[in-house]
Amino acid sequence: MKILLVEDDAELAEWLMKALSQRYDFMTDWAEDGVVANQRLQTEEFDAIILDLGLPEMDGRSLLAHIRSRRDTTPALILTARDSLAERIESLHQGADDFLAKPFAIEELEARLVALVRRSHGKNVGTFSSGLLSYHSAEQRFSLGDQPLDLTPREHSMLRVLLQHAGEPMSKQKIVDRMFSYESDIQLDAIEVIAHRLRKKLGDAVHIRTLRGLGYVLEVEPT
Repeated sequence: MKILLVEDDAELAEWLMKALSQRYDFMTDWAEDGVVANQRLQTEEFDAIILDLGLPEMDGRSLLAHIRSRRDTTPALILTARDSLAERIESLHQGADDFLAKPFAIEELEARLVALVRRSHGKNVGTFSSGLLSYHSAEQRFSLGDQPLDLTPREHSMLRVLLQHAGEPMSKQKIVDRMFSYESDIQLDAIEVIAHRLRKKLGDAVHIRTLRGLGYVLEVEPT
């Protein structure tokens, strides 16, 4: 999952990015104020937003209002130290999807993010699945039918992106953006190699189809 973290506390942001990347393999980008976040959200796609309310330049509620005014439905989870009923109700009216009060456990943040993304993509609680292919988010593992699927880290990362967006064409750039950080020197051509290896491991039940000019799409073989 590709997450935008909007937080002005640099120490907290660095800890969150490190924890989400190392423990849960999330791709997390950081914007330290609302103006920068608003600009990025107009040009980039994210699976979810982690949003602090007390931001410089443009506060969290103003940013949320801007996002929703242009019909951007990216799920937004509010991190706040002001966890009053009035705060929650006002933020819900402005388009927030969930809340987490500071301080919080990283395990709860991860669980809430996964739930938000599942709902936004219309997935069932517990797993992402397409035909015989399933991803079990709690254990961070894939299975094909009843058998575990043995994947390299890059294969695992790319297949997770495709499964979360099953039926939706994903360009190489979108896949790379959700797999790797901006500091990585990964080349777009590497996606072709990873897709080739995945096809061999998936067999005939689930297909990674190449759509000319659009990218890749994960499809189930019709019965």
